[in-house]
Order: sequence, then C-alpha cells, then structure tokens
Amino acid sequence: MRGGEELDGFEGEASSTSMISGASSPYQPTTEPVSQRRGLAGLRCDPDYLRGALGRLKVAQVILALMAFICIETIMECSPCEGLYFFEFVSCSAFVVTGVLLILFSLNLHMRIPQINWNLTDLVNTGLSTFFFFIASIVLAALNHKAAAEIAAVIFGFLATAVYAVNTFLSVQKWRVSLRQQSTNDYIRARTESRDVDSRPEIQRLDT
Repeated sequence: MRGGEELDGFEGEASSTSMISGASSPYQPTTEPVSQRRGLAGLRCDPDYLRGALGRLKVAQVILALMAFICIETIMECSPCEGLYFFEFVSCSAFVVTGVLLILFSLNLHMRIPQINWNLTDLVNTGLSTFFFFIASIVLAALNHKAAAEIAAVIFGFLATAVYAVNTFLSVQKWRVSLRQQSTNDYIRARTESRDVDSRPEIQRLDT
C-alpha cells in the first residue's frame, strides 16, 4: 500500500511539473489570427478596378508610355538631342510612376496607407503626365528627322497625352466627390457631437 501511495505521489508531482513547465515554456502554440500572419501573402487582385474606367485607362497609360520609351530608345543618332532626351525622361517617368500606382490600386495596397490622399495623388500624376507628354511630343515632332522610330514615338506620345487627359478629367470628378463626402461626414459628426452635449445636463452644469 505504501508503495502504491508513493507511486501515486510521484505521478502527481510529475503531472504538476509538466503543467508548470508547459506553462513556462516559450514554445507555446500560437493563437495569432491567420489574417494577421499572412503579410503580403494575403494580396489579391481587384478585378473590379481593372474592369472599371480608371483601371483600363491606367493599363493603357502604362502600355503607351512603355511603347513610346521603347521607340525613343531605338534611335541611335540625333542632332540636336535635347528633345529626344526630354521625351525619353518623360516617357520613362510616366511608365514607372503610373505602373506603381496601377499595382497599388489593383492589389488594394493603397488601403493599407490611409494617411495618403490617393485620389489627389492620382490626379497630380495624371495632370503632370498630360502636360509633359504633350510638351515632349510637340518638341520631338518639331525636331524629328522623319525616322520611323521618331514618328512612332510621337504618335505614342500624343496617344498617351489623350489617355492621360481623360484620366485627369475623371480624377478631378472623383476628387470633388470625395471632398463632398468628407465635408458631409464632418457635418454629420459635428451635429452628432452637439446633440450628445445637449443631451447631457451634467456637461451643461459644468460649463455654467
């Protein structure tokens, strides 16, 4: 009997020791939600944006800017070269910036950075790209030497100007709508706060 009692005591001490060691062990099973541990693995393409007008315009801008850049890069000789260099800089910059914005919008990455006004950012990009593509295309058309690559670059430049101009118009409308919604939300929030203050007599007594 005594041996059985000692055996039971040893088993109890072993079980309690295992419970203590399990509680103090740093290798605990994680309870973190799967959505928080995904990181970039949870990215998915937004087909609604790509099917919409702004998404299609963005894709067209990237393609036209890339084609214009490729055409201007195939020119081996130029005199003078200032217009060609300026067109090369504009087409390359527009391709890079618009491509980054397309990735951010199509993958909804911009939703993770709410501190940035993305409507205004897109408006500034499309407005500047419209202006500089138009100037660069005019300069290249005036200084070209009738080469096939230069003519193709000018055509793609004016097409890109038109697409960027349409996107600028739509971005202005979207920006105005967002401003109206923000002002409406601020008005509703202010009205709600004033009603809360009026419905609390203790706050009114403290004010007096």
